[in-house]
Amino acid sequence: MSDTTSQVYFLDTKSKAVFSADGTKPQFLIDAPNFKALVVGLEAGQQIPPHPGGPAMYHFLEGDGLMTVGEETFAIKPGVTIVVPAGVKRGMNAKTRVVFLGSKGE
Repeated sequence: MSDTTSQVYFLDTKSKAVFSADGTKPQFLIDAPNFKALVVGLEAGQQIPPHPGGPAMYHFLEGDGLMTVGEETFAIKPGVTIVVPAGVKRGMNAKTRVVFLGSKGE
């Protein structure tokens, strides 16, 4: 596999997730000035506090929990995708170990 291929093709994306008792350790698939794509792992009971940000997309690969977007709360599970507009607060609580793909723009 060429160096370029290793940067654009991810056979087992879930395996890139890093779990830590200290909190999230996002692993970037791409970290460009105006666009970021990452894999994030949360242990059961961990959370990402509500915070505003740019437009973002979250696609869940593993686990169960809750995600708050603005004033609404949604169940998260494998296969769920949540899209958040710019400026809207978002946060997450993991009931079980969670792995998700996130992408965000500026």
